[in-house]
Amino acid sequence: MAILALDMVKAHLRVTWQTEDQLIGIYHGAAEGAAMSFLNRNVYATLAELTAAVAAGTAGDSPMVANMEIQAAVLLTVGHLYMNREDTVIGVSVAELPHGARDLLQPYRVGLGV
Repeated sequence: MAILALDMVKAHLRVTWQTEDQLIGIYHGAAEGAAMSFLNRNVYATLAELTAAVAAGTAGDSPMVANMEIQAAVLLTVGHLYMNREDTVIGVSVAELPHGARDLLQPYRVGLGV
């Protein structure tokens, strides 16, 4: 189950039409997957989903419920994927903004080793 509803993601992107729902869904899934990969843990939308995953034995190590920082990081990543649809940009000066998705996720990252 997704951490964020499609309606929330579309509101962040300021998209009111439905013609790009499939594309936005791909970016949304990729952003949530990337966040969980970076965190090294499964993240669930609600405590009920987390509890069900724990009971089913599928929660993994250190599962958690998505907080606002994780939700914001997912939205930032979806926004980036939606606005930058290619691997490269020609003729544009680019700089990563401070306090981006990784900064929001870093405090919740686990299993980093020594």
